[in-house]
Amino acid sequence: MRKNISLFIDYLRYERNYSVHTVNSYINDLLQFAAFLEKKEAEGAGCFNIERIDADIVRQWMMELMDASLSSASVNRKLSALQSFFKHLVRQGSLSKNPVRNVSGPKKAKPLPCFIKEKDLNEILDVGSFGSGFEGVRDRLMIEMFYETGIRCSELVGLKCVDVSLDAMVLKVTGKRNKQRLIPFAERLKEMVIHYINVRKREVEVDCSSLFVRKDGRPVSSAMVYNIVKKNLSGIPTLAKCSPHVLRHTFATSMLNDGAEISAVRSLLGHSSLASTSVYTHVTFEELKKVYNAHPRAKK
Repeated sequence: MRKNISLFIDYLRYERNYSVHTVNSYINDLLQFAAFLEKKEAEGAGCFNIERIDADIVRQWMMELMDASLSSASVNRKLSALQSFFKHLVRQGSLSKNPVRNVSGPKKAKPLPCFIKEKDLNEILDVGSFGSGFEGVRDRLMIEMFYETGIRCSELVGLKCVDVSLDAMVLKVTGKRNKQRLIPFAERLKEMVIHYINVRKREVEVDCSSLFVRKDGRPVSSAMVYNIVKKNLSGIPTLAKCSPHVLRHTFATSMLNDGAEISAVRSLLGHSSLASTSVYTHVTFEELKKVYNAHPRAKK
């Protein structure tokens, strides 16, 4: 096994001209697998020459790596090195088939959506220094609308004045693939929209069909909205990301924490699949675990 590894490394180094860093990574990963096989032989599992290696022994090695708390990314990298090694042996005629051809690595854990705690967001919206001028009123309404409706940045930028029904207190939103949905909003947001429209009429001379505009009357852009949100959320020290999508995550998490049905949240978010919405249930469950871990019996 080690002789085959040595020949493969020479191939990578001299024929493929791989970098020193890449070659060293291959050496470490392949020698680690060779050491695993030697350990199994010492335990009486038999002789693992190159022809006897199969998918099962490779999976055992991967399980040992994961038990040693290696990340999914590290395990997948080592598996990739092993696949390249055996593919080379098949190409050279040393093996009839690649024993790890159909071996799949562990799935990478998806990071949970980042969201803002209610008290932190309330402090920004209720105490924040947005100012009473047009831009301050507009910026505060943007953040409030993200939080209260869960719409995407592109959807907010695309809102027209006619899409806001103040009587019915409903937004008509055009989402991905031009799918339209209706999102209800509360009296508080209605009053903020009315106030914004009045300030806009007074301070913006150029009329525009878009709901959110700049001081000169032109529609806002997605980049501009992103920067406005980032600026106003950057004051939260515990927040890893400051983007409009964080406010969308916060809307969904708050809805589920307050007892909303997941199917209803799915409709409000405009998700085509319930699986996309279910990620927020993991967020709420993690919060529940934190609360329980604070219990004195949980610490024992």
